[in-house]
Amino acid sequence: MLCFTLNPSTPTSTFLHTPFISTPFPHNPHHKPTKLHRTPPISAIIIPSSSNPQPPSQPQSNQKLYQPFRPPPSQSPIPPKYRNLDTTARLDVLTNRLGLWYEYAPLIPPLIQDGFDPSILEEITGIAGAEQNRLVVGAQVRDSLVQSGVDPEILQYFDLDGAGLLYEIRLLTNSQRADTAKYMIENKFETKDAQELAKAIKDFPRRRGDRGWDCFDYTLPADCLAFMYYRQALEYRETELRASALEKALSVVVSDKGKDWITKEMEGKIEDGEGQGRGGGMVDGVKVPVVRLNLGEIAEATVVAVFPVCDAGEKGKGVEDAPWEYKGKGDFGIVEADKGWRKWVVLPAWGPVVRVKEGGVAVAFSDGSALPWRVNKLYKEEAILVVADRGRKEVVEDEGFYLVLIEDELKVERGAVLKEKGCGESLGSVVIVVRPPKESNEELNEEDWD
Repeated sequence: MLCFTLNPSTPTSTFLHTPFISTPFPHNPHHKPTKLHRTPPISAIIIPSSSNPQPPSQPQSNQKLYQPFRPPPSQSPIPPKYRNLDTTARLDVLTNRLGLWYEYAPLIPPLIQDGFDPSILEEITGIAGAEQNRLVVGAQVRDSLVQSGVDPEILQYFDLDGAGLLYEIRLLTNSQRADTAKYMIENKFETKDAQELAKAIKDFPRRRGDRGWDCFDYTLPADCLAFMYYRQALEYRETELRASALEKALSVVVSDKGKDWITKEMEGKIEDGEGQGRGGGMVDGVKVPVVRLNLGEIAEATVVAVFPVCDAGEKGKGVEDAPWEYKGKGDFGIVEADKGWRKWVVLPAWGPVVRVKEGGVAVAFSDGSALPWRVNKLYKEEAILVVADRGRKEVVEDEGFYLVLIEDELKVERGAVLKEKGCGESLGSVVIVVRPPKESNEELNEEDWD
């Protein structure tokens, strides 16, 4: 059993708020509510639940007791003018905003540690719980900028109302924060703009291998933002939306290589992504896109595609039996198929995927050994999805790839090889090979993820 003493500083007429109890005392319908008055400290006992309770006399060293959540200590030092204030005075500072936001923000964590629930602080000071969080985190980000030796003029820009802007760049490294803060000031960013920029910087390393990725400079916040706009442009099917997004990317990009790449894209001088890897390069001479799905990419995509899935072990029967027609209908885009099917997959609407009008199917292989080109060991050890267009079964292109059943086993084979064997028809033309997302990028340094 755990015994402690409650000292409510501000008792109410209904229940007590303490750092140990985050919910009201249970209400007994047969018991008349009693108004609480200032009384001597109340002793309370918490008895942990157990299916086999032990007598009080027996030790309970092996029994896990409830441990209340306690926020970590503030990383921002309390300014000297606030350090000697008592609790009432500190609450008054927060209530009346006596000082700059980053000066009184460090007062919040100690008050929470002393037992003030964020909702109680909101009632007393008028600062909402979400705003409390922004103030505390924003102050910590500002401290990191001070430690990085940022120009005082940059810091001064955030003095009056900078908590929201600094909060949005909290996930960046210290060096990234300094460059990003300067960029935000130069371009007069608002909170939504800062959120978009921070997301673009954090997401950039994960896009390694994407089309045009190596033409943008990761050390420049503007290039990270431009690359995000560029990727969004590639997702648009409408010419006007695509052109608008490319112009937006060109308006912010800084590096010469990035400018050249976007300009060529706008002028149509870059070959289409079909038959290329994400970076626009060939994969061992293979003219089929090999794409690694990024974590969260589907959620961020403005357009997606749905395909029925069959296992490679089902052989040709699974490919042939999969639904042929399936379209999103109605206001909610509910997918309707011409027949029932158990497994489906959702993919971003990449160029090769969008061009499959009907008859598309995704075949799940346990590894990459079914592919006819050289791949590294890790590639062969991970599962892959091969998306094929059953509407194009005829073997036409020598450099094309086709899904075929060879020796009672599903494989992907080059068109030239099939023609040599006298095979003129396949189960479908391969349009893209999808690799699974990974939790992290091994090529990134540990300091890039703080």
